[in-house]
Amino acid sequence: MQLMVLYTKPARLTVFLFALLVLLAVVGCSGASQRSVAPTSEGSELPSDLSKIGEAYGILIDEHVDHGTIEPDKLVDGAIRGLLASLDDPHASYLTAEQHAREQEGYRGFFEGIGARVTLTDAGLTVIAPIPGAPAEEAGIRPGDIILAVDGERIDHLTLIEAVNLIRGPGGTAVTLLVRHADSVENVSITVTRGRIPIDSTTFRMLDDGIGHLWLYSFSDTTEQEVRDALDEFEDADGRALILDLRNNPGGLLAAVIDVTELFLDGGPILYEIDAQGKRIDHEADRGGDARNIPLVVLVNQFSASASEIMAGAIKANERAQVVGVTTFGKGSVNITRELSDGSAIYFSIRRWYLPDGTQIEGHGVTPDVWVDSETETLPIPFDEDVALQKAKEILEMNLSAP
Repeated sequence: MQLMVLYTKPARLTVFLFALLVLLAVVGCSGASQRSVAPTSEGSELPSDLSKIGEAYGILIDEHVDHGTIEPDKLVDGAIRGLLASLDDPHASYLTAEQHAREQEGYRGFFEGIGARVTLTDAGLTVIAPIPGAPAEEAGIRPGDIILAVDGERIDHLTLIEAVNLIRGPGGTAVTLLVRHADSVENVSITVTRGRIPIDSTTFRMLDDGIGHLWLYSFSDTTEQEVRDALDEFEDADGRALILDLRNNPGGLLAAVIDVTELFLDGGPILYEIDAQGKRIDHEADRGGDARNIPLVVLVNQFSASASEIMAGAIKANERAQVVGVTTFGKGSVNITRELSDGSAIYFSIRRWYLPDGTQIEGHGVTPDVWVDSETETLPIPFDEDVALQKAKEILEMNLSAP
């Protein structure tokens, strides 16, 4: 997610991040002891077993030793969290109305928070990458870090969204994180002063020999236009070849990654999805992508996840370019936010996606054509220190010089 954790607008799809959800800027009704059972949003009746919730609610309201101070809304919120926890869906979370409203702030074009992309792994809340120049990076947060506690409160029992909301907050305020770096067994305390972080999803620079370096670090509403702008800059500089850098990219919006990927293809499959009913949904690239003829190499690493895996996998499957780096993260589900009647929301997985050759990315990732582990922590870095970037440039120069 985006601490940066990338979420969706209500009823809008995102390939997560966690992935991606965002520490940048980055569920439900009051009730009486007697509550009627309403039909679901699809018109089907709720299971009769759910009447037990009403029974338990009434007993607690009447008989619990602290029944006079019980807040009904908290009981309802807890019941919803329990439903989501039973799904065995690592991305399922509940947002209160306040949390959901805060999450929507991201669509203003900025977040307030520490500026780090995070996800949940077996080890705990894991940093995919700090955003370059954001408070998290400046304070010493690194890719692969495990966040164990926030302001002294352990977070191993929290969902991804709950942990993110605990870490984020208004710019200028401080938060203290208990962190274990990926290369250490010791825990360290890091205090980060939150800031206002703009949501740009690309950076572009020209290297020498007419080779451009386009780094995509998320997929949002603006990414396609940012890529188009970079391609214009590349053309103005008489660019000859392009390195597309997806390292440390945690994902983002499904529609965005499809739009960006087809810029580099001349038709062909991008991915397909299988939904909860077993229905297959195919996504094909339109022919004539603007960048289809630009010599290309794609860079990935172990923190390339979700939407970035779709792009790398589609380019590899269509034999458009070589993929260089290490096996990617392995996040292959589509998640959605559904807003409830009181402004709260639930976030959960609705589909799994597959690469054109049928490979399920969840738990496996995309395997590169050329293996290069540069152990890069923050990007971009000087060219002479970036082994993977040097390898990508070498491949392109060889291809350009070939008869």
